[in-house]
Parts: sequence; C-alpha cells; structure tokens
Amino acid sequence: MALLEIRNVARRFGNFTAVDGVSLEVAAGEFFTLLGPSGCGKTTLLRMIAGFDAPDEGDLLLDGQSLRGIPPEQRPIHTVFQSYALFPHLSVAENIAFPLKMAKVMPAEIQRRVQEALAAVHLSEKHRHLPHELSGGQKQRVALARGLVNRPRVLLLDEPLGALDAKLREEMQVELINLQKNVGVTFIFVTHSQAEALALSHRIAVMNKGKVEQLDEPSRLYSFPRNRFVADFIGKINMLAAEVRGHADGELELEVAGVGRVRAPAQEGFAVGTRGEFAVRPEQVHIGPVGSPAGADLCNQVQGRIHDFLYIGDVTTYLVELSDGTRLEALLPNSAPGRAKFFETGDAVRLAWSNQVGVFLNA
Repeated sequence: MALLEIRNVARRFGNFTAVDGVSLEVAAGEFFTLLGPSGCGKTTLLRMIAGFDAPDEGDLLLDGQSLRGIPPEQRPIHTVFQSYALFPHLSVAENIAFPLKMAKVMPAEIQRRVQEALAAVHLSEKHRHLPHELSGGQKQRVALARGLVNRPRVLLLDEPLGALDAKLREEMQVELINLQKNVGVTFIFVTHSQAEALALSHRIAVMNKGKVEQLDEPSRLYSFPRNRFVADFIGKINMLAAEVRGHADGELELEVAGVGRVRAPAQEGFAVGTRGEFAVRPEQVHIGPVGSPAGADLCNQVQGRIHDFLYIGDVTTYLVELSDGTRLEALLPNSAPGRAKFFETGDAVRLAWSNQVGVFLNA
C-alpha cells in the first residue's frame, strides 16, 4: 500500500480550477517531485497535503486513513518553505527545538533529538548562532533540520532552493539527496526547475493547468515524453512536423519536415498517415563536417549550415539551418582547452542520429 494516496482531488477558486481531478500515489521513502510552470497547481496540491487548504472534491489518504478534517498541526507532515521561516531571535538549536517544545516533548529528549538533527545537516558547530549569522545554504539546512526533528512521515519542500544562487543550489541538491537517503523520510518536493527535478527525484509528476501530464522516473520522462508539453518542458528538444509512413523491422518510419525519411523507435497505436511531431534531444544529434563518416548506427542523416552557436563552457550548442529553413540544435562537447570552436557560422555540416533515439508525438 502507498504511504500517501491522492484520489481524484480538485480545488477551485471561483471560476478558476487550480487542481483538476489529480490522482497519484507516493511510496514510503520516496523522493517525489511535483514539477510544472507557475500556476500549474503544484503548490495548491502541496498545501492540500499539508492541510493548509482543503479539496473541493476527492480525498487524500495517509497510511490508508483519510486526512479530511485533520488540521495541519495534527498531521505527521511538515513543510519547508523557500523563505526558511526561521525565528530571527532564536539560535539554530532553539529554532530546531521549537516544534518539539510545542509538542511538549521532555527536555532531555529535545536535547537528544536536536543534536541528532544538527549532526544530520552538518551544523553541530553552529548551534548557538542566530539566523542572520548564517549563509543561505546554512539557513536552508536549519529549516530542513527543524522539519525533520519531529520525525514526520512526509516532509513537504516548497521551492526550498529557489532563493539560493546557482552554485549553492547545486551543492544543496547533493545535500538533499544524501539527507533523504540517510533519514529515510518521504520527501515531496515542489519546483519549476526541470534540472532540479531530474537530479533529485525517484519519480516526477509533471503538472500543467491543474492536471498531471505524465508521472514517471526522470530518465523515462526525459527520453520518452508522452506529449508535446512534457517534451518541451523537460530540457531542450528539437520538434519537427512529421507523419507516420509505416512500421517495419520493429521501427517507426516517419516523413519529417526538412529531413525526409526518418527511422525511429517503435511505438504502438499510430496508423499510417497520423500527423504529429518528431522530437529528438540536441545531445542525441551528432554533428560533423559534410562527408565525414557518421557511424553505422547513425542511420538518420541530413545536411545543413551553421546558423548560430552558443558556447556554454563544457559544450557548444549549434543551431543548424536545413535547406528548407528548418532549424535543428546539436551539442558538441568542448574537449579541447580554451574557447573551443569546431564550426563557424555558415559552415556546411552533417547531422546524424540513431534510429534508437527520438519519439513521435501527436498530442
């Protein structure tokens, strides 16, 4: 049985439906992420799990028991907010101890649990510091420790890394993964950052306009998006108009705009003549000089010219224009030292990719 069950939950604000018939399950010990753009319903769903808001329809169950009517303070669920919400006049240890004092835990037990929580987030030496004496990452760890000190069944994290700079966010992602592994508490994480969700999660629910578009493991969401929204929202992707021309040898045969015939991984349920889009990731597209060998496995090939490029350190993204004006992105790793540039604007190039990558979408 799942630890948390969300059954056909809906929440409306006047004529606006924030959450529209969402059903999903979260397993014990899972790092589960609600991902989507602003206004997609992810924070409203999190608030209903926490008890700060009530569904208009449906139910939420924890360990098989309905949470309907149970106030937030009586749920074994804690929330960590982006703003940290630390008490400025209390020390690190006092901030962490606060929920235990409210629960009237014995002082000796409070001290023991606070020491455990401080050790878990590597802040034992900061226990006397006030919040203003801490860095952003340290404040976030205090908020996490306070959320975990009461040993909740579920820890809700509402954009907890949103206020941190890019480098610190990456460091805190590693901290979060290790912390979740060590404490074994179920994490439900809300973010609009695709990279963050892919890096942290066991499973991700991609939300849009109050609904779950796709729920899957990060690798499957990235490689096998179910529809255009998921494909476009999760990372960079090339999407070209396409039509199904046949099924042969366990492959899908497509006619793709600007490219011609393309062999793609087999997919069921698409009749000949079905129109949609062929989607392939830039890092799956190999780029080389015209006439260079592409490799036996790279059966899909097309020529074009470099329209533009973007050097971003470890890789360069090339925008290639095909003969009909269609444009495709391809990535090339920068293995040479310095500002590696392999192609210039206007250079003729060959693009190629395997018949084992890409996906046909008609939704």
